[in-house]
Amino acid sequence: MRLSPEKRKKILNAAVEVFACNSYRNASTEEIASRAGISKGLLFYYFKNKQALYEACYTYVERMVMHELNMSKFDTVTDFFERMELCTRVKMTLAVRVPYLLEYALRVYSSEEGPAQRAVRKHLDKELAVGFGTYFSHVDLFKFKPEADPQKVLQMLSWMTQGYLNEKLRQGGRLDMEEMLKEYRSWAQWFRALSYRKEYL
Repeated sequence: MRLSPEKRKKILNAAVEVFACNSYRNASTEEIASRAGISKGLLFYYFKNKQALYEACYTYVERMVMHELNMSKFDTVTDFFERMELCTRVKMTLAVRVPYLLEYALRVYSSEEGPAQRAVRKHLDKELAVGFGTYFSHVDLFKFKPEADPQKVLQMLSWMTQGYLNEKLRQGGRLDMEEMLKEYRSWAQWFRALSYRKEYL
């Protein structure tokens, strides 16, 4: 039985929601199947097991983000911090538009260790290893001071963004994209002042 793109999308959307609201251990495949409108047996016909479904969700979300970034033509922006802000805006807009996407991403990044989590973390580590070259292949890195490491700046900005979002979700408040971007710009300006050559400030 062939899985149509529409049915696959429906299953993965249901799985993202359930994995977003629960730890991997507590995420119910019965609930995922019910939300997708199929039987549990059919769910495991399409996906070998819970771990395979978990990994498929990560790939699904990753491709969704990359599609949005490509649509934004982010690769035409040559300034490091301008491209970072554009990428952040695109991801936040997608998170507002797609239910549970933000909660899912944060849970994946901070999930407990286990075979499924290690498999996804392996995907994530590979993405991070090649990501800098992918995201910043056409960026003018000469603007950075010789002692400044753009990859470390990227990592620190990512950590700060993740921490901000985690705190917002912990507080149970509604995510305000413009407020978040305002905060992000203040961090980016600080890193720009520390890491860019004077003539580019």
